[in-house]
Amino acid sequence: MTVKMDIHKILELLPHRYPILLVDRVLELEENKRIRAVKNVTINEPYFTGHFPHRPVMPGVMMLEALAQAAALLSFASQGVKTDDKTVYYFVGIDNARFKRPVEPGDQLILEVSVERAKAGIYKFKAQGLVDGEVAVDAQLMCTMRRID
Repeated sequence: MTVKMDIHKILELLPHRYPILLVDRVLELEENKRIRAVKNVTINEPYFTGHFPHRPVMPGVMMLEALAQAAALLSFASQGVKTDDKTVYYFVGIDNARFKRPVEPGDQLILEVSVERAKAGIYKFKAQGLVDGEVAVDAQLMCTMRRID
């Protein structure tokens, strides 16, 4: 079954808020398999004032964060987890990250993440960000969810 999510459902699942919330909509989600989501990149993003004033480019670390947030949505939806102030989703590894084209204001970054492995609470994902069908970023991400007290 394919699930879609609007911003209201995303806000229920992710603890992130402006300016670090980087997923605007979920187009497709197959539990325990894959997610396809959207980050609309606008000139209003706070990092564009300094990266770079003469040619705004989305920082690679922000692209990876957007992919990680999509991965978190996939994990939370798959596990039926409702996040709260005591749930944190951490990066535990990023492998083979490659940046293949700049992402600029006006672009729509399509976030495609699929589960490669889940073991002992650690998830490994294959992740890509595309603009106009062209790969802008790809990486393998490892993440885990933890309760904090």
